[in-house]
Order: sequence, then C-alpha cells, then structure tokens
Amino acid sequence: MDLGLKGKKAIVCASSRGLGRGCAEALAEAGCDIVLNGRNETALAETRSALQERYGVSVLSVAADVSSQEGQSALLDACPDPDILINNNGGPPRRDYTELDRNALLEGAIQNFVTPIELIKAVAPAMQQRGFGRIVNITSISVKMPIEGLDLSSGARAGLTAFLAGVCRQLAPSGVTINNLLPGKMDTDRLKGGFERAAQQSGTSLEEIRAQQAAEIPARRFGNAEEFGQACAFLCSRHAGYITGQNLLMDGGLYPAAF
Repeated sequence: MDLGLKGKKAIVCASSRGLGRGCAEALAEAGCDIVLNGRNETALAETRSALQERYGVSVLSVAADVSSQEGQSALLDACPDPDILINNNGGPPRRDYTELDRNALLEGAIQNFVTPIELIKAVAPAMQQRGFGRIVNITSISVKMPIEGLDLSSGARAGLTAFLAGVCRQLAPSGVTINNLLPGKMDTDRLKGGFERAAQQSGTSLEEIRAQQAAEIPARRFGNAEEFGQACAFLCSRHAGYITGQNLLMDGGLYPAAF
C-alpha cells in the first residue's frame, strides 16, 4: 500500500533501537526523511547508516535527552517543520509507589507527560497551516491495564491520553491527527529486563519466565518492533486522516475487554 508519505519529514523520538527504531524504519520505508533521536551516539550512528543504506532517504540524528529543553531545541533545529512527530521516551524503572519521592514523581511526569505536550505545542501550529500533520504517541497497555511497579509510568501516560483527547479535536479541522499506540509485551530490552527481575525474584530460569509470559498472551507470542512500526506508519498515512483521538492496543489480545 502506498501510504502517501514520500518526501514527508518525521521526527521520531527515542529511535536508535526498540519500538522507536521500528517506527523510524517503517516511515523511512514509506519514503519519509527521518530525524532520529537517542542518547547513545554509537547506536544512533548505526541506525542512521542502516536506514540511509536500505531506504535511500535523508536521515539525521540528534543525540540528546528529549525530555530536556536543550534536547528538544536540538531536535527542532534539525527539523523545524516536521509533518510527522512520533513521541516516545523511556518510562521510569519499576518501583513500588512507596519508593517514589517527589523528585522521582516529577521526573516521571516530565518524561512521559510534559515532554510530548511541549513537542506537540512546538510543531502543531505549522502542521495546521500546511493542512497536514500526524502525531503518534507511544504510550503503554498499562494506560488501560495496571501493571505492578509501573504506577508512575501508567499515571503519566494516562494523563497524557486524557490531556490530548481534547487537543486532538481542536486540531482535527486542520488535517492534523493525534493518536496513541499502546504496546503490550513487545520483544524489547525493557521486556527482557522484566524477565530478569522476575527470574531473580522467583528463582526460575529466564527461559521459563519467557515461556510463561508468552503463554499468557492469546497470540502466544511477544510483539516485535517491525509490526509495531508498520502500525505507526499507517496512522501517519494519508489513509488515516479520519482517525484521531484513538488508542490502538498492540498486545496480541492480552487486554481482556470488548471495548
């Protein structure tokens, strides 16, 4: 399917690896020029080289913490007028809520609530003027289904979802959409870290933990960055202009609800 994105410019936050890289790959495949972001310059350079070589599009990379004002400025200097913004950022580590002090709470809110809103405020006006814009926020299944130890991440991302539910309707008349992608158990480094924690607590092997958790998913497997990225690219496409304010679960059926 031609997604109608050739020549569009996309900022993809936290995209040197994992789900963010999957989104950058899919958008590059669709013909977008890409601005990558991450904190590891080596990983960014590898991803930039791979995308340029495979897809022949322009790829820039910005090594910065996207949750900082300096990082955001660097991203926007590299691409002042993106057609597409993919908001992504690592969530806080697993911790019981009793372990969270004020600074931890504020840092989590900045990473997963304040930062995406700041970036949207920066890029949306020009999108509105051009009559086209696609904003996708990578949140989490935990927005709908609480996960032990991820209360801060869940709360910040749920707050973002509610905040943007009104904003997206303000932008819709101008051809700008905002949607959220909610990953479930995806085969990423963050999931592997959870396996290691569970294995240490239970005395069970990593392989057993992995098999047990996969068996809990109706699809009987974990998701991958490639299919996640393709879903993101579709939400950014010309075919998705009538989709806004939606939360697309990518969880293999893990969330047990009809609505």
